[in-house]
Order: sequence, then structure tokens, then C-alpha cells
Amino acid sequence: MNIGYMLIFALDVVSGALSTVYLFAALFFVLGQKIYRKVKYGASLYD
Repeated sequence: MNIGYMLIFALDVVSGALSTVYLFAALFFVLGQKIYRKVKYGASLYD
């Protein structure tokens, strides 16, 4: 296997993993914000 293909594959794996981690972190951050606003201010979860 060529070293160039291995490097491209490694970059592909790293970029995929980082984007997945970012999406999960953003999801839980937004949900946490919405729950916090619901508890503290009584705001709707759909705003």
C-alpha cells in the first residue's frame, strides 16, 4: 500500500472522528442550555 494512500486514509479517519465528536458535544450543549432555561426561567423547550 502506498504511503500517500495511508496518509489520506489517516486524515479521513481523524476528520470524521473530530466532526462526530463536535456534533455530539454541540447536541448535548444545546440540550443542556434548553433544560437550564426551562428550569430557571420557565422558557419553552421549542424556542
